[in-house]
Amino acid sequence: MKTVVVFGGAHIDRRGRIATATTLGASHPGHWFEEAGGGGFNAARGLARLGLSVSMVAPRGGDAEGETVARAAEDAGVVDRSFTFLDRRTPSYTAILEADGNLVVALADMDLYTLFSPRRLRQRALRDLVEAAHLVLVDANLPAETLQAALRMAKAAGASTAAIAISPAKVGRLRPAFPHLDCLFLNEAEAAAIGGEKSVTAEGWPAILRAAGIAGGVVTRGGRAAVAFAGTTIATVRPPEIDALGDVTGAGDALAAGFLDAWMQGADLGACLRAGVAAAAITVRSPLAVADDLSPERLAQQLRLVSPAEILFSQAHHRSAEKDAP
Repeated sequence: MKTVVVFGGAHIDRRGRIATATTLGASHPGHWFEEAGGGGFNAARGLARLGLSVSMVAPRGGDAEGETVARAAEDAGVVDRSFTFLDRRTPSYTAILEADGNLVVALADMDLYTLFSPRRLRQRALRDLVEAAHLVLVDANLPAETLQAALRMAKAAGASTAAIAISPAKVGRLRPAFPHLDCLFLNEAEAAAIGGEKSVTAEGWPAILRAAGIAGGVVTRGGRAAVAFAGTTIATVRPPEIDALGDVTGAGDALAAGFLDAWMQGADLGACLRAGVAAAAITVRSPLAVADDLSPERLAQQLRLVSPAEILFSQAHHRSAEKDAP
């Protein structure tokens, strides 16, 4: 069984969903929902439900919210290697959603993550955990120096590496770690924060992100085609139509889980992206950030509804091929 270590956010997600059309600056009827969340933790639970052996490392507070996170890890089959600050509050993410499930605005109260310093990675237990891992996944909730240290340690141990961008405001923390990163998961806004471009086609993102120092990654574009790139290969996949949208929270994290699960099985880039898109489609139908029915069997069913990947090659590949042609 492939083993994964995740360093990142594991906190409380609070989501208020508006029941009517949204008018900024006004009160709305709606309902409130709370669950464990965090980009890294959502992906960790998804990977565990898909059959991988997953350990989660994150700081949390000594409060009831921290206990909720611990129970969620146990329920999903994630090995909880997190550490507790008894006198601190567990971080939280509070979002307001429109009636259709799309995000209006969110607030991240996550100062506790600044206490996850690179020094903690020197602990023997964490070093041994990384030494045994096939994959190390991080998210940009953690400080830049910690992300860089974790990914450097992972590459030194021979593990594959991946990261979740989290937000346009946080993705910049990953810049120093780009040389140690195999795959970065971003949405268009996060890609624009890195590449300085906004109106870009799916096929245009790989060149922009490679120029920024990113070797491989996936850019999601809502209901439009997602794009993945690695080496000279580019793959695009259009998400299936969703008849009943539950909640978009966690969709990108589910895509990362589906993609990485296929990647760990040795699938090609197009197959990995299709698996990620399928996992995201399962999740957006659910009111939860990690769908209860996510499983290898459910993923295989959903894959039948995902269109084949379109495989392209970068211009550098074509120039090389032309040069080498007889």
